[in-house]
Amino acid sequence: MLKTLKDKWPLLALIGVSTFSVGMVVSLLKTTDAFDPNSAVITSQSGRAVEASPVLGLVKQSPEDRQVALSVIAQQDNETESDRARYLLGLDLLEQGNNEQAIATLAAIDDDYPLAAYAKIKQAQAQVADGDVDSAIANWNAILQTYPESTAAAEALYQLGERAGGLGSSEWNQLLQTFSSHPRSVQIAHKQLSQTAATDISTIPIAPAPVPVTSALDELSLLKLVARHGINQPNYLATLNRLTSKYSSVLTPEDWSAIGFGYWENQSYGSAGDAYAKATPTAVGMYRAARGKETAGKVKEAIATYGLLNQAFPDAPETATGLLNLSQLQDRMAAMKTLDIVIARFPDRAAEALTMRADDLDALKSPESAKQARLSILSQYPDSEAAAKIRFKNARANVKAGNIASAAEWVQQIVEDSPDSELAPEAGFWLGKWSLRLNQPEVARRAFEQVIREHPESYFAWRSAVHLDWNVGDFDTVRSFMPQISLPNRRSPLPAGSPTLQELYLLGQDATAWSQWQFEFDQPQTPSVSEQFADGLLRLGVGDNLDGIFMVSSLAWRDLPEEKQEYALLKETPSYWQAIYPFPFASLILGWAQARSLNPLLVTALVRQESRFQADIESYVGAVGLMQVMPETADWISDQIGESRYTLSAPEDNVKFGTWYLDFTHREFANNSLFAVASYNAGPGSVDSWIEEGGFQDADEFVEKIPYPETKGYISSVFGGYWNYLRLYDPEITAKVADL
Repeated sequence: MLKTLKDKWPLLALIGVSTFSVGMVVSLLKTTDAFDPNSAVITSQSGRAVEASPVLGLVKQSPEDRQVALSVIAQQDNETESDRARYLLGLDLLEQGNNEQAIATLAAIDDDYPLAAYAKIKQAQAQVADGDVDSAIANWNAILQTYPESTAAAEALYQLGERAGGLGSSEWNQLLQTFSSHPRSVQIAHKQLSQTAATDISTIPIAPAPVPVTSALDELSLLKLVARHGINQPNYLATLNRLTSKYSSVLTPEDWSAIGFGYWENQSYGSAGDAYAKATPTAVGMYRAARGKETAGKVKEAIATYGLLNQAFPDAPETATGLLNLSQLQDRMAAMKTLDIVIARFPDRAAEALTMRADDLDALKSPESAKQARLSILSQYPDSEAAAKIRFKNARANVKAGNIASAAEWVQQIVEDSPDSELAPEAGFWLGKWSLRLNQPEVARRAFEQVIREHPESYFAWRSAVHLDWNVGDFDTVRSFMPQISLPNRRSPLPAGSPTLQELYLLGQDATAWSQWQFEFDQPQTPSVSEQFADGLLRLGVGDNLDGIFMVSSLAWRDLPEEKQEYALLKETPSYWQAIYPFPFASLILGWAQARSLNPLLVTALVRQESRFQADIESYVGAVGLMQVMPETADWISDQIGESRYTLSAPEDNVKFGTWYLDFTHREFANNSLFAVASYNAGPGSVDSWIEEGGFQDADEFVEKIPYPETKGYISSVFGGYWNYLRLYDPEITAKVADL
């Protein structure tokens, strides 16, 4: 319903804003992209349109900085914008402890606003903080009456149930039955299960008698709820183990599919294989059943399951991968027969199968047959990844023999025939570099520009930009290069989700948006491209950066043509790349980079490579935190800087120590960032020996000769990340890339 302006009580009076301040704020808004009176809509980077919104331009500002502006907008005769302003302002006031003002501000929000129910939740929160529990209860009950299907109703039920005794309350039982996928339901289930776990799981018989399902709160139902909806919760694997150990005989194929998915997502592949073997057969499920058994060392079972996959789903993409895996488990002669099936049935995997067949022929002492197989790849599948690998190997052999012209011809074929190959940007770069040696500067320029234009995300795009004399910093100058950094001041809409979810996300209400999404996202085992992208963005919002980046980047693995097309369009948007290269802990990282006189984007890229911005991560060798500092290295650093009290898992201490060590490695190698970054990964002693043994005349050739594959990959990942941060967040470089 519409409210009159009188009903929308003068919020400015609440916070004491003067008329002079209002005028200043309106003027300020008009000078920023938070205020665009001439634009009805903005086309978002993720494909959706969102109206021009002053409020969305203020979301990333601090509550103190945006308070006056939000108050001004709240008084405007624009229902959506004024409600948005009230919602944010109410939350800011609540956070500041101004409960009475928060209640009044949130109460002025129109009932039709997508977040009206959540506004009542926040009102109730302020009322509880103010000691008015009766009014809070009235608000929660009003939500159940007015918005019974809203996920805000789940929160209302939780709060009412908690005050009615918690476990066993009618409100919590209703929550479990009505909103089973909501995080509050998972929380309740965990509480109930913790009370029923009187027996250590290790003492439970493997095949107990079936336990009947008697109510929504019995143990089996609770375990199944957590198995399906609690995949992001701590102790999830323990729940799955408890479920499969106690109730294996009564679980349905659908249950086993959910359990298999849960094990698989948590990288417990052997258990996933066993679970998927009991699920309703699908191509994905049978592949994972076979692969899980393979990783668990159950070779005979894996071979048999791959065979069943081939029989049941002969044309599925998973079957092609399964057959290739199967060939690695068989003797050479049987393997070649399996590979022949792939060649005949899956043209898009035939070149890969031919490569493996050639390797088998080499092992069987048939070099001529192996040679013919590789020639078949070049002639029949010239655009394949396998053909690109053969050509690049030939190019390198010609360089070693001193035949640069022939090497350039080989990589030219990769650029022309395999433009989508993973090797294409590397081939294009070396085409440019070798063309310079052949005194062909124009050919080189075109090659370098093509790499940047067609593969802008590649490490070799940065190396090409360096050779084009762009102002991007080289290995020996990047430390002191201080790029201009411009971070987005507002979000693009999500590519999937309800209007409520969209509004929560756009307003930066990440925790609530994540809860909303977990209720809405009902097909996590088979997400669409847009759903998976939305899932990644929402994970990033709540600080689950490791999984968030993975969810977005793994979209590249899609097999179906329509999904590949959707992914290709997504890659053209800045929002996709900003999700792959996000900027968590920006103030912390940029602050310490400045303190150490380090290029802030180089430090950001190194943090991303080390931890994916996951502050609590610890490697299998004991490295800790954002910059993966080893405890013994931290002890040494603490002696150097005279700081004995620190916690490596704390972001502030970790980045302080990590940037100190990166500064140290730079000083050790005369501020050459190639050596410094390699040293951060492999240690100064290793880098010293590589320089001594191989000499150093050309940085790119030096990288090629690094004997540690991990460190060689680390160099391309860190500097490739640096380049991506540069092209995404430095307006000058963004413009130069776009102009090619």
